[in-house]
Amino acid sequence: MYIIETYGVAVIFCVITMMAWGSWANTQKLASKTWRFELFYWDYVFGIVFFALVMALTAGNFGNEGRPFLEDISQASSENVWSAFLGGILFNAANILLVAAIALAGMSVAFPVGIGLALVVGVIVNYIDAPVGNATLLFGGVALVVVAIVLNATAYKKLSTEQQKVPTKGLMLAVVAGLLMGLFYKYVANSMFPDFANPTMGKLSPYTAVFLFSLGILGSNFVFNTVVMRKPFEGVPVSFRDYFSGTGKSHLMGVLGGIIWCIGMSFSILASDKAGPAISYGLGQGATVVAALWGIYVWKEFKGAPKGVSVMLNAMLLVYVAGLALIVIAR
Repeated sequence: MYIIETYGVAVIFCVITMMAWGSWANTQKLASKTWRFELFYWDYVFGIVFFALVMALTAGNFGNEGRPFLEDISQASSENVWSAFLGGILFNAANILLVAAIALAGMSVAFPVGIGLALVVGVIVNYIDAPVGNATLLFGGVALVVVAIVLNATAYKKLSTEQQKVPTKGLMLAVVAGLLMGLFYKYVANSMFPDFANPTMGKLSPYTAVFLFSLGILGSNFVFNTVVMRKPFEGVPVSFRDYFSGTGKSHLMGVLGGIIWCIGMSFSILASDKAGPAISYGLGQGATVVAALWGIYVWKEFKGAPKGVSVMLNAMLLVYVAGLALIVIAR
């Protein structure tokens, strides 16, 4: 299987993760304006499973190092299979709330608050499991990210007050999503053998882990998304009949969104071998800056904001980048 050989290449993979994780939500914006996020999300999940399987059957089988995908999955212990699968369940619970927050509050709010919190929780949890990197720099970076989250939430509150909107629902969904999102990564990381070039019996390769993780997302989606469809956060309930009435473009955007997100997940997991799980996950969450830039400058989500909000948003982006820089050099 293909593995990363150097820390420099691992950082490049983390940057690709950052771009993918920060850009997939554009596909939700590009789908039909009447296409509900609950229906979009089914195609998004199908896209994740499809790409995870393609990666496992291609890059997961190439080369002489590691263990080929089919051989790897056949020897996996039930404990590690469940760990990767549980990671998918936790991610899905968090991500469906994040997608709802994007629909209600926009990318430039849902990502800095939700994914920012996920970064804070994720770095702490992953560092406790695998303490790789300078703790002072790593947690100094996390502290700056917290400051950026507060700046973004304050800017959104000012916008909502100005436009006489109630900000609570979208903002709170992003907060809950972030707290859950920070937990999933460690279960996927714990299911894999620590040195990708030297397989351990019972443990999973990164490709097998991501595939089983994607099955956890798919399986849990029949519970989580079905509930959300019947008891939506906003609007009337939707049915599976509504899903089959969607346009080809709307379905394609969902699948594409899932593929883009899974590219980021696969690259982040591959990078964790040389960068360490905390740094790989933390740097990938630079997606927040990418998503915020899309939301603020392309989708104009803060259009009509009161005076001072633009300064606050720019400060948020700068502080977030500074926090990510500390996380990178912590290695």
